[in-house]
Amino acid sequence: MERRPDILWIVTTQWRAGACGYAGDPNARTPWLDRLAAESVNYAQAVTPHPFGPFARAALLTGVESPANGVREYFDPLPQETRTIAHELGERGYETAFWGKWHLARREPEAALVGEAHARMVVPEEARGGFEFWEGFESGFLLNDPWLHGTRLAEPVKFSGYQSDVVCGRAAEWIGNRGAERSWFCVVSLEAPHPPYGAAVPAGVERREEGEVVLAANVPRGGEVEAKARRELAGYHAHIQATDTAVGRLIAAADEAAERAGRARPVVVFTSVHGDMHGAHGLFRKGWPHEESVRVPLLVRGAGAKRGEKCDAPVSLVELFGATRAWAEGRRDELGRREFSRISMPSVVAVPQQCDRVWRGVRTRERKLVLNADGTPWLLFDLANDPGELRNLADDAGWREELERLKAWVGDEVER
Repeated sequence: MERRPDILWIVTTQWRAGACGYAGDPNARTPWLDRLAAESVNYAQAVTPHPFGPFARAALLTGVESPANGVREYFDPLPQETRTIAHELGERGYETAFWGKWHLARREPEAALVGEAHARMVVPEEARGGFEFWEGFESGFLLNDPWLHGTRLAEPVKFSGYQSDVVCGRAAEWIGNRGAERSWFCVVSLEAPHPPYGAAVPAGVERREEGEVVLAANVPRGGEVEAKARRELAGYHAHIQATDTAVGRLIAAADEAAERAGRARPVVVFTSVHGDMHGAHGLFRKGWPHEESVRVPLLVRGAGAKRGEKCDAPVSLVELFGATRAWAEGRRDELGRREFSRISMPSVVAVPQQCDRVWRGVRTRERKLVLNADGTPWLLFDLANDPGELRNLADDAGWREELERLKAWVGDEVER
């Protein structure tokens, strides 16, 4: 029987689509990802189904959008009976492993979001999504010296070093020790480049001067928004550079392990669960329906992908579930064959700077429509001619017919 491909998902946090050298960002130093892009299909119109961590992670692992997957509120755990991609591939003979940030267990809402309370929280084995091997942490946003626990570590253990380096290094070691008898599926989940943006980065990574940061045209100038955007983006891109290096080393190690074993290089997926506004439209963080928040990088190497191809068709991270299952069965995936992607926020997350309302919408290659919770139009953008989303057309009578056409695709919560 032909050996099925090994599959590696690398999932980051808050890394928006444009924040890569290959995407043209003058602030980004991403030589490893630029190299990966040259060997991959770049799904340049990819979006997260929900621009907030737990909702997006649940959709990514289950192939079902929130709240239908059981995650409606920020502190909702992924139901233990839920079928994930780990169950699907495990039943197809794969050895499955998860490394890093989970963010889908039952958490204590009163505990501080940043710090050791969440970082040291033990995720019970039954709440680990069906992965055969699991080593990680719930949350905590400790970009340095992470606490890990799991299959081999009954209690959390503190590891010295930059989080991306530690997690990628331990995942690389696991991959290097795989035998030839079973194909493997591995998810490596990293918090970076999520804030705190002022957190330390490894030696050799230089933080860009705030005055040198190049801002997009939709970031208001001359006030606190500009100052904050420059300050945060300087740290943001330092963490992007540091994590680019860690990711590059992981992929190189996985390729070297395959070569030693006489196997084909693994299929590699690189993405992020959401982006960050960074001052665009005067807003920060995520949950917002704007491009900076919902668009994410998505590179796929292998699985029949053409080297260096750019795909401008709409793609959602929720589709990776089915695509990965297809790869495991020796079939071609269906990525990039849809007319639109649905996007939504199923609830308001009561954390400063995040989006202030529930919304649902649809995004095509050229348009975006966003509705309020009651179904009334909130935002309509002509992305083809206004990529910075500077003109809201929701109340423009000349766009009424287009609005209604898009609205038919949005659907409602029951349908989704």
